[in-house]
Amino acid sequence: MKKFIYLVTALIMSITYTKSFAHCEIPCGIYDDEMRVHMLQEHILTIEKSMKKINELSTKAKDPQTYNQLVRWIMNKEKHAKKFQHIVWRYFLTQRVKPVSPENHKEYEIYLKKLELLHKLSFYAMKAKQTVDLKYIDILRKTLLEFEEVYFGKKHIEEHHKH
Repeated sequence: MKKFIYLVTALIMSITYTKSFAHCEIPCGIYDDEMRVHMLQEHILTIEKSMKKINELSTKAKDPQTYNQLVRWIMNKEKHAKKFQHIVWRYFLTQRVKPVSPENHKEYEIYLKKLELLHKLSFYAMKAKQTVDLKYIDILRKTLLEFEEVYFGKKHIEEHHKH
């Protein structure tokens, strides 16, 4: 009977196990917003390379090895778009962009702009999953830069891009 209980417990634990992701939603105060933006930039670059490889391989896919590589690049594009969205949702939307009272007009406008840009980033990452159209890479880059300016401030961005 004990073996059965252990087996059932192990089965339940394995079924209900969810992967833990970086940043935990505990108010630990350990945040690195710039690093997250760099991660988003890296994901955009990876999605772009994947799109280019998919376009290249799809024109000459005639053998199993080429099809295999094509599928791997497609999966890579999907994975990095999903990671991109995860940072947007779980890091910025859930933890870093805090609600502001509409009565505080200036701060509320900034808050709404951050929400708008994060939504666009998430949306265009989805479009990058659905297609191999490189225009979405340009849109992601421009939108991320606009988010950086709103989030950090123009002065911070000018200083950051000097180095």
